[in-house]
Amino acid sequence: MLTELRIARLGVIDDATLELGPGFTAVTGETGAGKTMVVSGLGLLTGGKAESRLIRHGADRALVEGRLSIDPELAAAVDAAGGQVEDAEVLLSRVLMPSRSRALLGGAQVTAPGLAEAVGERITIHGQSEQIRLGSAERQREVLDAFGGPEASALLADYRTRWVQQRAWAAELAQLTTDAQARARELALLEFGLSEVEKADPQPGEDAALVTEQRRLQSVDDLRLGARAAIVALAGDDESATDGPGALGLVGTARKALAAIAPEDEQAESLARRVDEASFLLADAAGDLASYMAGLDADPARLEWIAERLATLQGLTRRYGETIDEVLAWAQQAAVDVTRLTGSDDRIAQLGGLLATGRGELEGLAARITAAREASAAELARLVEAELAALAMPNARLAFDVSPLEDLGPHGADAVALLFSANPGSAPAPLAKVASGGELSRVRLALEVVLAAGADGRTFVFDEVDAGVGGAVALEIGRRLARLAEHAQVIVVTHLAQVAAFADRHYVVLKADDGQVTTSGVREVARAERVDELARMMAGLDGTDAARAHATELLAEASRA
Repeated sequence: MLTELRIARLGVIDDATLELGPGFTAVTGETGAGKTMVVSGLGLLTGGKAESRLIRHGADRALVEGRLSIDPELAAAVDAAGGQVEDAEVLLSRVLMPSRSRALLGGAQVTAPGLAEAVGERITIHGQSEQIRLGSAERQREVLDAFGGPEASALLADYRTRWVQQRAWAAELAQLTTDAQARARELALLEFGLSEVEKADPQPGEDAALVTEQRRLQSVDDLRLGARAAIVALAGDDESATDGPGALGLVGTARKALAAIAPEDEQAESLARRVDEASFLLADAAGDLASYMAGLDADPARLEWIAERLATLQGLTRRYGETIDEVLAWAQQAAVDVTRLTGSDDRIAQLGGLLATGRGELEGLAARITAAREASAAELARLVEAELAALAMPNARLAFDVSPLEDLGPHGADAVALLFSANPGSAPAPLAKVASGGELSRVRLALEVVLAAGADGRTFVFDEVDAGVGGAVALEIGRRLARLAEHAQVIVVTHLAQVAAFADRHYVVLKADDGQVTTSGVREVARAERVDELARMMAGLDGTDAARAHATELLAEASRA
């Protein structure tokens, strides 16, 4: 239940606060005063579309706030959003700016759809658009299903879940079947490639290692010559009498010379040690060069084998990767893909079984939904006809036609149509085609009164519910709204005194005009002020004795209802 509504800079309303409570609240005012801004504000609090045109002229933003009584489900939504609950109430807010809007739940920012989901069905707004929507087959089915209560809702939710799953299975099967030839081609290519890789049996990094070895074998003569020249330079050449001593011999001479003078001078001693180190390093290098040279043997057979092996590996790298490591990575992924592709036939068979089983289960649920709808249709039509009789339509006939669809749909196997006849002798026909505006208003109200029997604590907002009616019919609409308010909070924007007289609280939207800017405010009226407002609504005149007497009589009539 809403306990308070504040509207600031929305349309012609500058700043107004409505203290709300249980029962029936009426909102009235002159044409153009801004009564519809109350409904627009409530629409924004329920996640409705934010339009910059609603911002008051000259203002940079508009604000709508509402306080809503908390319940466990709403408390969980507020907690999930990071909002706060104060005094068993949560503050709902919408801020409109020219380029964007903000929605707040308990002080925490949420999306407009998130706000709508949190508020859920706690606040239901019925404007002229809802009256038009009542003529649609979808809305008529929703009304019938709503009458079925929690059991019908649970049955429909189960059906919907299974129907969505069935559609997903069917789509997957269609895709697999359509792609069968492409999968076969892909599988053949993958298996061929894997067989090539398996036959060659490459090892990680093998191609780079073989190229290095091939280069070494191809250059063995040059390598031997270079190694020989280096050894001669270090150790000299015993085979040649013309060459001088090698580096080792020269360093040896230097060692002897420094050793002779080292005892005489510390600096010479330090230099002697360094020459000793150089001598040892040169000796190690000469030994390593000799070993290296000894291992440089030509191996034509090995060189030929490397060339053949590299040709095999290059065949793989041309098709499956730039290096052998990339080829091995491709093979690993290809093995996974082969498993997936070879499993598609099994999946097709599995999906066929799932679809067959799921179809049977869906048909069973759809049959139960149809039976529930047919049972609800007769009872709902009977109750609504009784309400319509009280709304001065004693001859009205209503029927929910439940007929089979060609195939199962997202809501079952039925098409639901609301048929209506206002006069005896007229065959019931689709509501949208035969009902006038006033008749649609009464049918909608009658449905809400019946459905609200199990909707304690909800808030219903009606705009133009009395469109196209007046006189005694308007009185009956007022009575029915008061009856609805016994189970729920009812807020009605009306232009009929006969309706407003039944309200527990009465607010008037007052318009002020300084010649340049029109401003509206909202004020609660009671006692004499309420009599004056009802008199104005009936006669269009303020303060006449006849109008006031009529208004007083109307209030007395409403109090006896």
